[in-house]
Amino acid sequence: MTDETLSESGFYWREREGVKVLVCRDLEEAGFTNGFSTRHGGVSPFPENDLNLAGFNEDTADNIYENRRRFLAALGGDYDLATAWQVHGDHIKVVASAADAADTDEHADALISDLPGTLVGVKTADCVPVLIADPRHGAFAAVHAGWRGTVQSIVLKSIELMSGRYGSDPADLVCAIGPAAGCGSYEIGQNVIDAFASAFSDSDAYFTPTRTGHAFVDLHLANRRQLNAAGVPDANIRTAPFCTMEHTNLFFSYRIEKIRFGKTGRLLSVIGRT
Repeated sequence: MTDETLSESGFYWREREGVKVLVCRDLEEAGFTNGFSTRHGGVSPFPENDLNLAGFNEDTADNIYENRRRFLAALGGDYDLATAWQVHGDHIKVVASAADAADTDEHADALISDLPGTLVGVKTADCVPVLIADPRHGAFAAVHAGWRGTVQSIVLKSIELMSGRYGSDPADLVCAIGPAAGCGSYEIGQNVIDAFASAFSDSDAYFTPTRTGHAFVDLHLANRRQLNAAGVPDANIRTAPFCTMEHTNLFFSYRIEKIRFGKTGRLLSVIGRT
């Protein structure tokens, strides 16, 4: 993909000392530091020099913390990083203090905040990361939406909580949907098809049948439509033109690498007030 094509989609590459980060220009121009990590520029053996930013059971803590230091340095500024213990649910963590930011053991798959000097982040390796910014009130969110989180409408619930807590108007929000397993590669079974059918009246739009009881699922589209359903104008949403399963030279893919190598790294998608 050319830089011109990437720019047309609303993103650009930021590189520093080998670390390569995908940045959404609209979020940046709205006043929010943001970034979707890649596997470039780290110290982890996945197989080598990879930027693994989580997955402590498959890498050393020293490697992960050094990778995080490099990633945050590439973004610039002096930020605290707030994450959570992700469980493919729909709980949303509110980061209202430094103590909240430091607590990484709370089970949650989305984080919202308006705290200065803090980046909220979610970890992925095929699931969909969604970053949300409210330029009017200075609030922001990072959402982890795999197929389970998508079925549970975690993006929609995150916006509802932002509206209730910070007064966010969905019409003002600026959103970026990051690299994830794409429609042409991510095959699921009948259980996922049934789960979507029970949750969404338009579920057929998200599937391309492949064989009996199986289909490719388009989680990018499903989450984009959730943003629309919440009231976010389509013009305020950018979608990264990358499938993690098809671009393992750039991104970690659980579905590809867990089978091939027995382990995989984790990407980190973050947002905070500039």
